[in-house]
Formats: sequence, C-alpha cells, structure tokens
Amino acid sequence: MTQNSPTSAHQRLLIIDFGSQVTQLIARRLRELNIYCEIHPYQKVSADSIRAMAPLAVILSGGPASVLDKDSPRAPQELFEMGLPILGICYGQQVMMTQLGGKVEGGHHAEFGRAFVQPAGNHTSDPIFAGWFENGREEVWMSHGDRVTELAPGFEVYGTSENAPFAIIGDPARRFYAVQFHPEVHHTPNGARLLKNFTDLAGFTGDWTMAAYKDEAIRQIRETVGDGKVICGLSGGVDSSVTAVLIHEAIGDQLTCVFVDTGLMRAGEADEVVGMFRDNYNIPLIHADESDLFLGALDGQSDPETKRKIIGRLFIEVFEKHAKSVGGAQFLAQGTLYPDVIESVSFSGGPSVTIKSHHNVGGLPEKMGLKLVEPLRELFKDEVRALGRELGLPASFVGRHPFPGPGLAIRCPGEITREKLEILRQADAVFIDQIRKHGLYDKIWQAFVAILPVRTVGVMGDGRTYDFACALRAVTSVDGMTADYYPFSHEFLSETANRIIGEVRGINRVTYDITSKPPGTIEWE
Repeated sequence: MTQNSPTSAHQRLLIIDFGSQVTQLIARRLRELNIYCEIHPYQKVSADSIRAMAPLAVILSGGPASVLDKDSPRAPQELFEMGLPILGICYGQQVMMTQLGGKVEGGHHAEFGRAFVQPAGNHTSDPIFAGWFENGREEVWMSHGDRVTELAPGFEVYGTSENAPFAIIGDPARRFYAVQFHPEVHHTPNGARLLKNFTDLAGFTGDWTMAAYKDEAIRQIRETVGDGKVICGLSGGVDSSVTAVLIHEAIGDQLTCVFVDTGLMRAGEADEVVGMFRDNYNIPLIHADESDLFLGALDGQSDPETKRKIIGRLFIEVFEKHAKSVGGAQFLAQGTLYPDVIESVSFSGGPSVTIKSHHNVGGLPEKMGLKLVEPLRELFKDEVRALGRELGLPASFVGRHPFPGPGLAIRCPGEITREKLEILRQADAVFIDQIRKHGLYDKIWQAFVAILPVRTVGVMGDGRTYDFACALRAVTSVDGMTADYYPFSHEFLSETANRIIGEVRGINRVTYDITSKPPGTIEWE
C-alpha cells in the first residue's frame, strides 16, 4: 500500500504474519467488520515501517515455528513501546511472552482441534469479553505444541483450557491481549466477536466501506492515468469485469477492453459479456473470436498441464496482437486481488509457488512494456463483489460462480473436440438451470458439469445408446482453498439426471462427484 492508495484515508490495522496457514482469515474477519487491515510478513516489518503505516492496532498471527528455536521469528521490539493495542494469536501469544519477559516451554500436552475455555479471575467485565462466557465457557480451536508457562510482568490470566493454563491473557493498562487459540477460524464460533471487541477498544469506528473505496479508487485512477490510454484483458469473470467498469467510470473512452473468445466459454457466455459491456456500459471493446485458433492448437492434446500451457501461451499472443491495434496504450489493467499480492511474498522469503498456469493475464506487463493499473489489489473476493454491486453491475453477474481461466478445457478430461464441448455446454446449462430453479445457486460456491472421456452403454426407448458419461460437481467453500460437496437431495439429483439425459443428446449416464478438497481439487483438471 502507498500513501496515494484508495485506502490511505482509512483507519488501519497491521497484521504481522508469522506464517500461519489461516492468517488471511484474520484479515477477512476484520474486513467483514468494515476495518481496513494489511498483512505483512514479519521479516518485512520494522519500527520505521510501522510508524509509516500508522496503524491504530497490531495483531500478531500464528505460525509453524517454535519460539524456542534459534533465530525463530520475532516482532520488532520497539513495537511494544509504541502505545498501540496488540493482540497475539497462538504463536503471536508466545512471541509476546518471550519478548516481554514471560516463559514458553515445549514438551507439554499439545492441543489440536476443539477445546473449551473457562473464564479465570474476575476479568469477565473487561471490554475484551463483551458477548463472551454468557454460557459459562467458550468453544475454541487450538493448534499448538508449545505453551506459555509463565506470564510476562503486567499480564494476568483471563481464561484457561485443559492443556493451556494461559489460554487468554491480558495487560489492560497497555491494551495488550493474547490468546492461545485461533479466533479467526469458524471452528471458534464466537471468535469474530472477540476480534470486534479488540478493535472496539483500539478505537476503530468501521470506516472501511465500498462506497468510500469506489470514490477514492476513481480519484486515484484519474491521477495515475492522466490522459493516457488503458487496455484491459476482459475474461468475463467478476474480477476483470469490476476492474473494467471501475476504470471506465474514472476515465471513460481512454479505456479499451480486449475480450478473447477462446471457444471454451459456457453456453451464451461470449454474447452475454459482449452485450453487457457494449450495450449497458458503452465501453470500447474488441471482441477477438479466436476459437478456431485455440481449438486447433488443442486438437489431440489430453495432458491437463499441456492444455493449460497452450491456452496460456495463445492467450498472451492473441491479447498482445489485438492490444497493439489500440495504439499508444500506456497502461495495462489487471484484476489482481489482495490474496494474489499476499501469495507473491512467501513466509520463508523464497520464490512464490505457481498456483495455476494462465492466472489472469500473467506475463503481459513484461512482454508489452506497459505500466500496471490494479485497482482491486487491496480487496478480497467478497469485497470485489460488493464493489461490483456499488458500481451497478447486475446482481446475477456479480454473484456468478468462479470460472477457470482455461474455461471448459479443464472440464473436458482427455482430448477436446467441438462435439464434446457442445455436449458439455448443454449439460452445464441444464445443471445450472436446475440449481437456480431450486433456489440453491447462492448457497453453492461453484457448480459445473465435467464430460468424462468414456462412453457407456444405455437404453433409450427401444434403442441401444453408446454415449458419454458426465459428472456433476457442486461445492461449498469460503475461499476455494478447501471445499466440500453440496448435499443435494436424491430427488434433486434424480430430476437433474433425467433432464440432462432427456435434453442433451450425447449423454446417457450422470454421476455426482462427492469428493472434498482436499484430497481432490474443485476442478477435474
């Protein structure tokens, strides 16, 4: 974040990340409370950087290390002398105790999973406990091996669990608090309330709103771009669409979008995207129908990663070709989100891991020599949807399920043919129609059909069929990192299977994928 970003006018909270797998959940919970926060890895945080950010409070995250190890992660010692409210979570609690004069030991009973915290002493009237312990104890989620065995001067015990005698501790005079459990995960049912209590006592008023962000982002885009031209790779997904509409509201016809039609879109999707942007927003748009190019290159290819790489390479080449026709563009707009920014700096400081081939339009800035405009880089996915609603995008569009960059190519295991793609489009349309008809669309994170690389024998009327089998996939998730299958009723599945077989020529068998993630992935390839 820079001082000129759309967030600079807001109250801010700093999360110092010690490598926990759920650090992002802290930020998500705080954003849900209308509090702007940033995650910074501990090795990038100094006393000077904290002063420059000027946060109202600091949270120390959990992490996989042990404070007993040599050179284990620490917070800047000056942090504890800045007068800021601090909340330590799990490893963050142990760091606080180690740096402030307490004691942490290993070799005791570890705690992993559900636990119950009981109040200790006469501290339940402390504002940090508003809404807590109303039923005598609180269910929490523990994940620790080491534990605090001696408190630092000034701290008192506020809560205990069976294997954590200092499960909650506090020094209210300095507004220092720490917990051994994870309030950010949904397995701690009342954890969000504890986070709210902490931010309330730190003086946060909840000034982080999409209306304010939109206005400030538009102002910043105008200042950055001036009278320059911007090109935007439009995929038809929520991220790139919100990016395009936001930038167009800021600079109008200085923006040109390039929509690359790979021939791997869902039924009617290309027409829907083009129509929405040309007819509703009057945004200059190049519709590059390159389906013959993509499908030709994919002919005979069955390896999933090979297909992804072909699609990614061609996308960049096609985008670059059509972008040059704009002439004089100085900026490239991308729908980069905050999780992408976080993942670009690993906890260990090493190179980041490639999550997927063909993520957004990676590689274009280096190839084209353009400056980047990334107005969503401080937002999570749910905040992007909220911004889309603020910009007036149709609710049906903003709330659409995620769709992978390689499109239907990875929902068609094995070789891709035009015939299989058309069958897949029709089956997918029926499945989504069924989900909408039963009022389930907004309860599901992602739903789709995969056409399987196998034909099966069937009977329709008096005749024998030898057609494709397909698999339905529908999952619930918070962020796509983990997922579980949606528990459709047998009646729904039976009705849907009958519709697909009856309405889609080429499919005679329907299955339902009940694999969670992990061990599976959401997509089939």
